Amino acid sequence: MQAKNLQPEQYEILQGWASRLQRWRVHQLAAVLLEAFGPLNVVGAQLVYLSRPVLGSIVNQEKMDTLAELLEEPTTTKLFIRTLREEAQ
Repeated sequence: MQAKNLQPEQYEILQGWASRLQRWRVHQLAAVLLEAFGPLNVVGAQLVYLSRPVLGSIVNQEKMDTLAELLEEPTTTKLFIRTLREEAQ
């Protein structure tokens, strides 16, 4: 998924994750880790997929899938990092 091909509902989910991380006050840490681990973000996406059975009753499956897809694509990961930082301002 390329950032330029991001659907409005996918961007909404991205913003939702950014807002949630901001409420938990871990948005800056998340942005730093996403930048630091760059190519390893694909592993993070797989962890999101693996956590579905556990977190499925707490977090919407579509939102988890969108987050995982986001982490698989470097362009959208950069967009997410920017969103995390914008939400913090």
